[in-house]
Amino acid sequence: MPINETWHIAHPMPRNPTLEERIRWHVEHVVASGCRPIPPKLKEEMRKRGLV
Repeated sequence: MPINETWHIAHPMPRNPTLEERIRWHVEHVVASGCRPIPPKLKEEMRKRGLV
Protein backbone atom coordinates (compact mmCIF):
# COMPACT_ATOMS: atom_id res chain seq x y z
CA MET A 1 0.00 0.00 0.00
CA PRO A 2 1.37 3.46 -0.84
CA ILE A 3 2.31 5.89 1.91
CA ASN A 4 -0.24 8.59 2.74
CA GLU A 5 2.32 11.40 2.75
CA THR A 6 -0.22 14.10 3.66
CA TRP A 7 -1.29 12.22 6.79
CA HIS A 8 2.29 11.47 7.83
CA ILE A 9 3.32 15.12 7.51
CA ALA A 10 0.33 16.27 9.57
CA HIS A 11 0.76 13.53 12.22
CA PRO A 12 4.42 12.99 13.09
CA MET A 13 5.30 10.51 15.82
CA PRO A 14 6.14 12.55 18.96
CA ARG A 15 9.80 12.82 19.97
CA ASN A 16 10.63 10.20 22.61
CA PRO A 17 7.02 8.99 22.73
CA THR A 18 5.56 7.26 25.75
CA LEU A 19 4.06 3.83 25.24
CA GLU A 20 0.57 5.40 25.30
CA GLU A 21 1.58 7.93 22.62
CA ARG A 22 2.99 5.16 20.44
CA ILE A 23 -0.18 3.11 20.79
CA ARG A 24 -2.39 6.13 19.98
CA TRP A 25 -0.27 7.09 16.95
CA HIS A 26 -0.24 3.57 15.52
CA VAL A 27 -4.01 3.11 15.97
CA GLU A 28 -4.67 6.42 14.20
CA HIS A 29 -2.15 5.43 11.53
CA VAL A 30 -3.84 2.12 10.75
CA VAL A 31 -7.19 3.88 10.34
CA ALA A 32 -5.89 6.79 8.24
CA SER A 33 -2.98 5.36 6.29
CA GLY A 34 -2.26 1.75 7.01
CA CYS A 35 0.90 1.84 4.88
CA ARG A 36 2.56 -0.55 7.33
CA PRO A 37 1.36 -2.81 10.14
CA ILE A 38 1.66 -2.14 13.86
CA PRO A 39 5.01 -3.48 15.11
CA PRO A 40 4.66 -6.94 16.70
CA LYS A 41 5.97 -5.88 20.15
CA LEU A 42 3.54 -2.97 20.28
CA LYS A 43 0.69 -5.16 19.06
CA GLU A 44 1.44 -7.63 21.86
CA GLU A 45 1.37 -4.83 24.45
CA MET A 46 -1.95 -3.64 23.03
CA ARG A 47 -3.32 -7.19 23.25
CA LYS A 48 -2.25 -7.37 26.92
CA ARG A 49 -4.19 -4.15 27.53
CA GLY A 50 -7.26 -5.47 25.72
CA LEU A 51 -6.93 -2.98 22.86
CA VAL A 52 -6.61 -5.44 19.94
